[in-house]
Amino acid sequence: MEKKLLTTDILIIGGGTAGCYAAVTAARKSPGTKILVAEKANIQRSGCLAAGVNALNAWLGEGQTPQDYLSFVRWDAEEIVREDLVLTMAEGFHDAVKDLEKMGLVIQKNEDGSYAARGRHNIRINGENIKPLLAEEVARYPDVKVLNHVILTDLLTTGSGEKRVCGAVGISADGSTAWGILARAVLAATGGAAGLYRPNNPGFSRHKMWYPPFNTGAGYAMGIRAGAEMTSFEMRFVAQRCKDTIAPTGTIALGVGAREINARGEIFEERYGLSTSGRAYGVTEENRQGRGPCFLRTSEISPQQEEDLLRAYLNMAPAQTLHWIESGEMPSICNVEVEGTEPYVVGGHTGSGFWVDEGRRTTLRGLYAAGDAAGGAPKKFVPGALAEGKIAAMTILEDLPDLQQVQWDSIDGQVQAFFADYESRVRPAAKGESRGSDVFALEEAMQKVMDEYAGGIRTGYQYNTVRLGLAKEKILQLRNLAGALAVSSAEDLYRIYELLDRLEVCRTLIAHLQARRETRWPGFGIHTDYPARDDRYAMFVNSVLQDGEIRMIFRPLQVP
Repeated sequence: MEKKLLTTDILIIGGGTAGCYAAVTAARKSPGTKILVAEKANIQRSGCLAAGVNALNAWLGEGQTPQDYLSFVRWDAEEIVREDLVLTMAEGFHDAVKDLEKMGLVIQKNEDGSYAARGRHNIRINGENIKPLLAEEVARYPDVKVLNHVILTDLLTTGSGEKRVCGAVGISADGSTAWGILARAVLAATGGAAGLYRPNNPGFSRHKMWYPPFNTGAGYAMGIRAGAEMTSFEMRFVAQRCKDTIAPTGTIALGVGAREINARGEIFEERYGLSTSGRAYGVTEENRQGRGPCFLRTSEISPQQEEDLLRAYLNMAPAQTLHWIESGEMPSICNVEVEGTEPYVVGGHTGSGFWVDEGRRTTLRGLYAAGDAAGGAPKKFVPGALAEGKIAAMTILEDLPDLQQVQWDSIDGQVQAFFADYESRVRPAAKGESRGSDVFALEEAMQKVMDEYAGGIRTGYQYNTVRLGLAKEKILQLRNLAGALAVSSAEDLYRIYELLDRLEVCRTLIAHLQARRETRWPGFGIHTDYPARDDRYAMFVNSVLQDGEIRMIFRPLQVP
C-alpha cells in the first residue's frame, strides 16, 4: 500500500450533517485554521441526508422555547435525557435552519411568509438537494480540505496517564493507500450503527433498510477501543416504516393525519401511547396478539393529499413513490402497511453515543462528538445535528491553544503497527479457499445471533438474561474469528473493518442491555425478566472498555 501522512489542526471524521456544519463553522470563525474532513463516501451524497429529506423534524414554532422542546424530548425518551445537551441543541435550531435557507434550501412557506408546519416541531422543506448544498458550502472555504473515499479505522492516542487523542489512521476505499492523520483535535461526526441485526428484507434486498447500511458504528467503535465513555446503547431505535420499502411513516402520519389501524380496522394507537417507542410497540403488540397486519389509514385522503405524498417522498425516499406508481396501489386506494425495522444504535433519534459535556467534549482529551455520534440528546434530527456540529466546532476552537500538535516521531510505532495490520490482511487465497464470502458469512452470523438472542425482529424485540449471556458469548467468538480475516483483493479490505466495528458495537450494546434491568422503551425492546419500568433505573447506563473488559458505570440524570 502507498503510505500517506497528513497533519492538520482539526480532523473531522464523517462528512455528514454535523461534520459538514462543524467544518463550515470552524472555517468561518477561525480563518487560517487547517481543517480536514475525512468521509468514507463523498460528501456530496453521504450520510443520512444522501437521498434528501422532506421535513426538518426539530424546530421551535411560534411561541415555543428550548424548554418546550426539552419537555417533549424528556417525555418521548421516558426521562433518560441530558437536559443541558438538549437545551443547548434546541437553542441552536433557529440559526442553523436560517443558515441552511441562505445556502439555498427551499423551506415551504404559508401565505403570510411563515414556515409551513408539519406537526408541532416540524417544518416542510423541498430537501432533495440538502446534502449537495452543505457540500457546496464546505467547498467555499480554502482552509477546509476534504478526503473522500477514506475509511478511518482507529484513533491515534498518546499519554500514559490522561489519554490524548491526536489523530486517526485508515485506508482508502479501494485499499490502495494507508492514511495516517495527525491532528490537534478530532471530532467524531460519524453515523450510528446499522446492520447489527438481521434486517427486514433478505438476500439481494438486505440493504433496503431505513438507516444507511454504510453506517457501521465506526465512530463508536473507534471511541470504544480508545477507552472513551459511552452512554445509553441500550436505548436502541426501532423505527416504524412502510412495509418492504422501509420508507419513513411520519410523512403519512403527520402529513395527511393518517391513523394507525389493525386488520380489523380498529384505531389502536391510543392504547400504546404516541411516543416514538409507543408507536413502534403498538404495531409489534397488535401483530403478536393476532390483530395484524397494521396499516396507516390513507384510503380516505383527497387527490391533493395523495399528490402531496407522492411529491414528499421524492424528496427523501423515492422508492415509496415508485412502489405506489408501479404497483398501482395508490395510497388513496390501499392503506399503507407498516412494520418495525431491525434495531439500530443511533444518537440522532435516541440517546446512544459518546458521553460528552455541554461543549461536546468526550472523556478523552482532544476528542469531541456531534450528531449521531454524541449521546444523551435524543430527537436531534437535521437541525440538532447542525447545532451540535456548531457547538463542537466552537469548543474545539476554544481548546486549540492548549492542544499542541503531537510529533510524528512520538507515535510512529503506533502508526506503523496499524499499517502493518492493513497489509497483512490482503494476501492470496489458498487453493479452494473462498475469501470474499468469509466477511459476509461472519456478518450474517452476527446478525443471526443478535436477532435471536439480543432482541431482534424474530423474537419481537424481546430478550432475557440467558439469551443476552449467549449473545455475548457468541459475539465474542465471532469477534475472534473476524480478527483473523483476510481478503484476496485490496478493494474488499474495508469490509473487514466494517465487520470489526459492528462486532465492537454489538458487544457494547449487549453489555448495556444486560445492565438495564427494566423495560423502559417497550417499542425498542422488552426485557422479559424485567418487563416493567423500574425507576430505580432512572439513570444513565454508561460503559468504558478497560484492559479488554467492559466496565459499566451508572450516572444520575442530573449532571453537575
